[in-house]
Amino acid sequence: MDKKNYTLTDISVIKRVMGEHNVTFSKGLGQNFLVNPTVCPRMAEAVRDGADGKIGVIEIGAGVGVLTKELLERTDKVVCIELDTRLFPVLNDTLAGYDNLTLINEDILKADLDSIIKEHFEGMEIFVCANLPYYITSPVIMRLLEEKLPFNKIIVMVQKEAADRLCAKVGSRESGAVTVAVNYYAQARKLFDVSRGSFMPSPKVDSCVIELDLTKKGDYKVTDEELFFKMVKSAFAQRRKTILNSLSSGMGIPKDKISLAVENAGLSLTARAEALTMDELVTLSNKISEVK
Repeated sequence: MDKKNYTLTDISVIKRVMGEHNVTFSKGLGQNFLVNPTVCPRMAEAVRDGADGKIGVIEIGAGVGVLTKELLERTDKVVCIELDTRLFPVLNDTLAGYDNLTLINEDILKADLDSIIKEHFEGMEIFVCANLPYYITSPVIMRLLEEKLPFNKIIVMVQKEAADRLCAKVGSRESGAVTVAVNYYAQARKLFDVSRGSFMPSPKVDSCVIELDLTKKGDYKVTDEELFFKMVKSAFAQRRKTILNSLSSGMGIPKDKISLAVENAGLSLTARAEALTMDELVTLSNKISEVK
């Protein structure tokens, strides 16, 4: 089958193709289609620039295939995990002729990613690339990181505010629990901004493409990883409280033990979570492990 030469950033083309398959936009699934022709090629190039060998990509949500097409042109294999079954006839049309594409109807938060990787990406460097719906940004990124799958990089477009938080320096005002998690598993950086006018329908906020490089994971000596993340979650859930108060209530550990751990870590009892560096959080977690 020959490849279709659709201009998938032309809104009239998008409307025509979707109309032919009786598909409408779904606000509930966070579908905003890219009409800026420069964005997806830059994202796909960022994937290719980060690889030395054969490239496999997991894409999360394809829309009408605008990013998918750019990835298919530049990589060896693309597996797209798409929740909306209505889009499959559209994608089979817009991406006709590509033999390096597999479409899977799954929820990214429930899909068996380990099995998908083993089945489709043997001998490849594996990347994730996606325009993430804003409402599932943090859950998706946390799942991709926590499962410790063999990804080289995660390159995603997210809301600008989320990008600021994900790429913030731990210990800065912008940082939060997800910032700590990202820093624990990867090295994060912003690649480029994307204005709200790049989408149809246009959202109310701007976006940013970020890169999480899992090959540059920090070497943090955490005694108890589960306790570390429980501590971080408790600390930032009540970030206006001191770590003494937020941790004793959030972790269910007596205040005198938390106080001892804080002092043993060389920290002030009046410190707040957002002021602590990554190394200070790791040290505090290890001291809590000793006294709990």
